[in-house]
Amino acid sequence: MDDNKMTVINDAGEEIEVEILLTFDYEETGKQYVMFFDPADPDTVFAASYTEDGELEMVESEEEMAICEEVLNSFDAGDL
Repeated sequence: MDDNKMTVINDAGEEIEVEILLTFDYEETGKQYVMFFDPADPDTVFAASYTEDGELEMVESEEEMAICEEVLNSFDAGDL
């Protein structure tokens, strides 16, 4: 993973290079998260948890999505 880019596999099974917006650790879940976007669609931000091995698991639970949205809103407001 580059400093601000990584490669993911989309729903069609294609590898695409995405830009990392931010990463953060969340103690309550014990997970590390990455928020990223496809430069072809910069208005859509994706959130995933990741392991030290670089394995991604897309955030799907409402609870984790709310955490990610809160962090993203703080980032957008310049609080981070």
